[in-house]
Amino acid sequence: MSRRAGVADLDLLLAIQKESAVAGYAHVFPPGRYPFPEAEVRESLRRQLEEPGTIALLDEGARGFALLGPGRLHRLYVRPSAWGDGVGAALHDDALALLRDEGSDTASLWVLADNTRARGFYERRGWRLSGAERPVPSPPHPLEVGYSIDLSGWSRL
Repeated sequence: MSRRAGVADLDLLLAIQKESAVAGYAHVFPPGRYPFPEAEVRESLRRQLEEPGTIALLDEGARGFALLGPGRLHRLYVRPSAWGDGVGAALHDDALALLRDEGSDTASLWVLADNTRARGFYERRGWRLSGAERPVPSPPHPLEVGYSIDLSGWSRL
């Protein structure tokens, strides 16, 4: 179960993203060498939360959140203590259902190429590589790959 979140939840969403990213991306952004860019992420998250059409969903236990906008899944983060508990799947499914209900026929997202855990998660749910790639603007500039999904035929797992 999730609820809508907003700018008032910024600190909580940031804490969830930081905890998840530090644990999940340590092999790409070793924390001793590339500390979590808290100020930049806070500002980016705040800007996204204020954008018209952006919706944030927060797990009722504050274990994870999803951030989406028209045709896009911008962020999906779950605290490591809840990995494998269905929190990410529930947030994912709620987000895609909202996108479809808002009129999107397709959705897209970006994920680190070396984030095999997330890539497997999305691929098991029907996402397919779009062929798009881009470097992450933050050092060490790893590669992100684009995924897309057809929402017209999508259904919850």
